[in-house]
Amino acid sequence: MNDLKNFSLLYPSLGEEAEHYSGKGVPNISMEELSELGLLEFLNPESRDLSEYFTMSTEVMNYRREMFRDMLDFEDLGRMLNSVIPILSDIGELRRLEADSGNAEDYLMCITEIELYISSIDLLKRYLIPLRGKLKSEAFKTLAERIYELSESDYYKELNVKLNELTNRVREIKSVTIGVNLDAQLRATEAGVLSINAEKFRSGDVLDKILHIGQKNDGYTCIASLVPFGKKQNENQKTALSLAFNSAINDVYRSSLRSWKKIVQTYVLENTDFLLNLMPEIEFIGKATAMMRALEEKGCKLITPTIVPMEEGKFIAKDLYNPCVALKIDDEVVPNDVDFDENASIFVLTGPNRGGKSVITCAIGLAQAMMQLGMFVPAAEATISPVDGIFTHFPTGSEDTIDKGRLGEECARLMGIFDKITKNSLVLLDESLSSTGSYEASYIAAEVLAGLAKYKCRCLFSTHLHELAAEIDRINERSEREGGGRIDTLVAGIYDGKRSFKIVRAKPDGKSYARDIAEKYGLTYDNIVKRIK
Repeated sequence: MNDLKNFSLLYPSLGEEAEHYSGKGVPNISMEELSELGLLEFLNPESRDLSEYFTMSTEVMNYRREMFRDMLDFEDLGRMLNSVIPILSDIGELRRLEADSGNAEDYLMCITEIELYISSIDLLKRYLIPLRGKLKSEAFKTLAERIYELSESDYYKELNVKLNELTNRVREIKSVTIGVNLDAQLRATEAGVLSINAEKFRSGDVLDKILHIGQKNDGYTCIASLVPFGKKQNENQKTALSLAFNSAINDVYRSSLRSWKKIVQTYVLENTDFLLNLMPEIEFIGKATAMMRALEEKGCKLITPTIVPMEEGKFIAKDLYNPCVALKIDDEVVPNDVDFDENASIFVLTGPNRGGKSVITCAIGLAQAMMQLGMFVPAAEATISPVDGIFTHFPTGSEDTIDKGRLGEECARLMGIFDKITKNSLVLLDESLSSTGSYEASYIAAEVLAGLAKYKCRCLFSTHLHELAAEIDRINERSEREGGGRIDTLVAGIYDGKRSFKIVRAKPDGKSYARDIAEKYGLTYDNIVKRIK
């Protein structure tokens, strides 16, 4: 029988999972970076931070992609996971209540947990068993086999029989007889359960009871009208009565509880634990699948990338697009080819405002992140190396600028990136150093690029500093002498005066962008003359 105590939908082995949670093989990708890339808007699990699911292991990524392929191919798997989450949430809440009460032998809670456990197994069986011969991923094939074996086992069948017996006994309970001792002032001093009954009490009248008018002396007819439970009682009083009732049930059925306690502890608790452990994974899988399915429904391509070793430092993508933009707009997104290879690992991207620079910058980060979550990549083709971290430097507000000033704050953030990166990192800079004049910004940007070239990491520097391109040859000469990486330039194109949103590998022409902006706002000499006339 397959052992699911250490089973995971996201990790192919106990060793891989243990290594991940020890911190080994986990890339430095923070929630702040994910927010700046825009991913959290569409994929933000509640039970754990998304940053906890990133991996650098090719084996883990392949394992997850097979699982996601099954999720996309069989919609019933998504329905199954969505249906089982509320049940697992109830089990978790029940465990919390048991821990708070300190009473691990609560009869009613034990029955409820068994009912929830059986419901979850029956639900998983209903969806998984018909797919047993069709599933491709090891994750779901293993889960389907284990659920089938569990549901067909003698233990599970015995558990169902026991549960039916126990619930029937509880359903027979219609009332509780309580004895109360009073003091001289008729105040209750002590109380105890006399009996648990299979018949309900009925309203009566004290005079009729004394005279036996139309009443049988059966012990279940009250001498006054029954009062609804909780009426004119505060919450503490209601809770006290409920606790007293549950205590009575436990006292009467304590012997029954002891007789099957071993079954609960060694069988049910063990198996509900494996389901509860899967709950965060199920939430992540469900939300990631929903995002990819939404892209497919819009006609956007999603492919399995070719993963090459980290040391190769590759990011080659054909028809790459930004999935978050694709999900927001009705029009088709413009795809682009991106090629970080041995010819250049750092690119300076220039172009007109609103020409797609920020969109492609985020697209690269999103494709890298989605791959290292085990998801499919938004492109037609892709060959990508894992990275040990994604670091972003995007436009920010005015926080932390009182002491440093905005330029100082930008420089401090950039310096923080240099403290973390390696040659295997991905750095994305979007309109960095926009808080100062072009001369100062170009000087600092050139120094930053030279430093990044020394690291040989992958970097896209999207900038309004068109004159920075003139510095690239000088930086490359220095970098080549010192054994650093190469820098090249990209341009967000304009054709026939319109933004094409196409990114091409070329030298920038700053004048054309200035002319484009001047024409957009009517600030050409000809237009000004017309306005004067």
